[in-house]
Amino acid sequence: MNNLRNRVQLIGHLGQEPKLVAYDSGKKRMSVSIATNEVYKNAKGEKVNDTQWHNVVAWGKNAENFVKYLKKGSEVALNGKLVHRNYEDKDGNKKYTTEVIVDEYMFLDKSDMPF
Repeated sequence: MNNLRNRVQLIGHLGQEPKLVAYDSGKKRMSVSIATNEVYKNAKGEKVNDTQWHNVVAWGKNAENFVKYLKKGSEVALNGKLVHRNYEDKDGNKKYTTEVIVDEYMFLDKSDMPF
């Protein structure tokens, strides 16, 4: 059951073009925001459309393929883990962020599939 700890599964659409950064060490990192959508009825019976945005990061070959095959609006399913971190911005202000680190993913738009 250890492989079930800190697991995230999302299906959503990319909110912008994925950004790839290559470091001097040779590592590659991709970042993008993914929108997930939930539709439900509230207490008044009104239809509510709730969109949540998730910061997503991939490393290495996953990062390269994300950038190569996916674009803004692409639908993707992914598995990963949640990571919370903090940092200081250029003005010295402490910032906090939560990211999904991608382990595996699947293209859901036929037009994005490489085969």
